[in-house]
Amino acid sequence: MDFDRILVDFGEYGTYQKQLIWLIVLPCVLPCGFHAYNQLFMASIPEHWCKDENFSYNNYTSKNNNQCLNSMNNTCEVWDFDYSRYSSTIVTEWNLVCSKQFYPTFALVVFGLSGLFGMLLFGFIQDGIGVGFTVPAILATPNVLPIEFVGPAHRTTCILLTNIAHSVGMVILSLVLYAFRDWRQLALATSLPFTVYFLYWWRFPESPRWLLACGRFEKAKKILLKMAKVNGKNISPDYMDQLKIKYEEEFNNQKSKTDEQYNVFHLFKTPNLRFKTIAITFIWFVNTTVYVGLSYYAPALSSDEHLNFFLAGAVELPTYIILWPAMERFGRKSILNISMLIGGCACLAATCSTLDEKWTLIMFCVGKMGISSSYVILSLFAPELYPTVVRGLGMSVSSVAGMIGPVGLPIINYVGTGSQLSLIVMGVLQIVGGFVTLLLPETKNCHLPQTLDDGENNYYDSADRKENKYI
Repeated sequence: MDFDRILVDFGEYGTYQKQLIWLIVLPCVLPCGFHAYNQLFMASIPEHWCKDENFSYNNYTSKNNNQCLNSMNNTCEVWDFDYSRYSSTIVTEWNLVCSKQFYPTFALVVFGLSGLFGMLLFGFIQDGIGVGFTVPAILATPNVLPIEFVGPAHRTTCILLTNIAHSVGMVILSLVLYAFRDWRQLALATSLPFTVYFLYWWRFPESPRWLLACGRFEKAKKILLKMAKVNGKNISPDYMDQLKIKYEEEFNNQKSKTDEQYNVFHLFKTPNLRFKTIAITFIWFVNTTVYVGLSYYAPALSSDEHLNFFLAGAVELPTYIILWPAMERFGRKSILNISMLIGGCACLAATCSTLDEKWTLIMFCVGKMGISSSYVILSLFAPELYPTVVRGLGMSVSSVAGMIGPVGLPIINYVGTGSQLSLIVMGVLQIVGGFVTLLLPETKNCHLPQTLDDGENNYYDSADRKENKYI
């Protein structure tokens, strides 16, 4: 059953959907970046030198790496730090320098692994017991929830709003980072906002699109009727009775084809859906790797890491002014391709050693704008390609692959300390990913695929697209 055609009668983007987005989804998205990046500052490494009187070295004023070289034959027991920027970090508290300087990097790797596991776990929960339950858990789900409640013409608006909220959250985080210079206070300040979720988790509605795809018509009916009421739409009992008869007929026909429970293998069962899954997953890996990588790289651009991180979040906001009309006019695929190519070229250009720091900063900002744009488009593009019955699972698989990047990035940054290895890696990945996008079908104004058969089918001629058939 084509849910997008049914949604016209209940309201494609009425008061119900706007309340859902502004009062429930956006407040969830706002602090999502807090825990992703607070570690960069909780584990900041200030200037340091040995304070141990029994420790001998040639130059007492030497700092950091030079100090570590001098301490190879002698173990320094007590370190002194420059506390002008931080009152306390985990590095200053546990002397995580020299022989222990890999510990903060290892913590980021563990954080990436936990995120990878969480993405996979909640993806299975999402397709098993519903979308609404997992909205506070991962950022990917708020990107899925609103587009399942609105018509094709309004998906761009929903995705842009959620990404604007995330970018605003990054700017707010930079202010929080500036205000709290003690790592314990910072950990508390970036954790407390998440407790708000427990005050209204019961308000998260289930996706009627998902309920219908799973054969739960009565539950979907209650949500649809409430949607119609809030949106000011009159739905007669006869309409619902006829809808139920049509739905049960189509659902039973579909169910008779297979009694299998949906799992990750269904994403690779048929050739077209398999290719989509692999392509989306690779592009998601590239976007996550580069977006997180540039955010990790931002504090190292100059001596003022707080200002750098603020700029890294603020430069994302202007991109949405351009993306809004561009995605409506030109679709998803071409804009995604251009954004990734611009971001990749900017990352490579930033490595030019013959130019000054201002050039590096400018190219960094251009690269961050490019990857931010592509991330926004991908957040809309990917859910439109996956069928409803495995959409959450597909997003989870792609997100899990994406989290492999943040696991490896800290190690690349650690190995490439003093060089621009990470920028080169991120630049090449974006350029390759940009060309992969050209192999995917356009989804602008197409109805969301509901079943695996819908996800397998593609319509390429313009006449079919004008009729809003499945991709």
